[in-house]
Amino acid sequence: MTKPKILLSPPHMSGKEIDQVKEAFRTNWIAPLGPNVDAFENEIASYLGANGAVAVSSGTAAIHLALSLLGVQKGDKVFCSTLTFVASANPILYQDAEPVFIDSEPDTWNMSPQALERALTDAVLEGNLPKAVIVVNLYGQIAKMDELVSICNRYNVPIIEDAAESLGSTYKGRPSGVFGKFSIFSFNGNKIITTSGGGMLVSGDLDALKKARFLATQAKDASPHYQHSVCGYNYRMSNILAGVGRAQLDVLESRVDARRHIFDRYYRCLVNLPGINFMPELLHTRTNRWLTAFTINEHEAGVSVGQLLETLNAENIEARPVWKPLHLQPLFKGAKYYPHERTGHVAQELFEKGICLPSGSSLTDDEQDRVIDCITETINGPVTSEEVILENMRYR
Repeated sequence: MTKPKILLSPPHMSGKEIDQVKEAFRTNWIAPLGPNVDAFENEIASYLGANGAVAVSSGTAAIHLALSLLGVQKGDKVFCSTLTFVASANPILYQDAEPVFIDSEPDTWNMSPQALERALTDAVLEGNLPKAVIVVNLYGQIAKMDELVSICNRYNVPIIEDAAESLGSTYKGRPSGVFGKFSIFSFNGNKIITTSGGGMLVSGDLDALKKARFLATQAKDASPHYQHSVCGYNYRMSNILAGVGRAQLDVLESRVDARRHIFDRYYRCLVNLPGINFMPELLHTRTNRWLTAFTINEHEAGVSVGQLLETLNAENIEARPVWKPLHLQPLFKGAKYYPHERTGHVAQELFEKGICLPSGSSLTDDEQDRVIDCITETINGPVTSEEVILENMRYR
């Protein structure tokens, strides 16, 4: 008999979302825009302590709008974290600009300040500074923002903070999403809160956000007829989905607590296995632990990432490798890339050794036990049922 599938990060509804959806139907606010959109934007901005926000159709759309607002165009360069999902960099191509990828560093797995410094030094010598730096907060962990912001300010290059995975995380007491000229969030179905599909553009620049709303609604000029002077996009969030997001935002803190509890339980049960090293949490930060991730030293553990993924999949457990660095993707073949150290490539090593475990906030202890037992048996060999029971009781 096939065991029930354990998903990596499924949506987790509170039950109150349906009330917001029913209200949208009752008032016939079905099309994009409406009171839920306005309220969701205000509530996100209030939660972050930001000046404003614009609800859009995806995190990708938010990055694209940010690049457009910064005037990125053909021939321009945009620096971007290499260890991330392709959506972080695709909008650079939308603008016919050139991506330059920056390696990770080991303390956060995020953008390396020293690699960024070298890249900007070279850009000055070439007389071609980037129009923006896209800093990604991987798996909920915020990058070394003090260092990165300081470097970018020195060169007067704006930051776009890709906080798609880090809503609810904090850095030295400040929330993720307030460190860039623009910041973006994703509410895709696998994120810590979801609107099914959607995103948010956040900024302290209210004039820029006003222009973002204009661009995101097909850039219609102020005219009694349909007149368009610039290229716009169909990027606004629907009132129905914004209602789902409002109800989800109400339970964000409990979702963060749940994922941190899941990480803690994985850590206690697996940290002493040979060759296992968990993604660190930077001092003075609190990551939402969107996904629990660790690396495997194959020589110490006796198994590779691929072998462990195969074993988990055979047990109907969804796990994933760490993102493949973008500078290694066929799409970006030939793109310039700056390693953390001239002979050390952190992102590539994380890709080769890293694995992400089921981490959804609705994950039960019994489901997590299945994952833990599978990993433990794969590395240590089979254990008796009595040992499994005792071990599980120890970590409940």
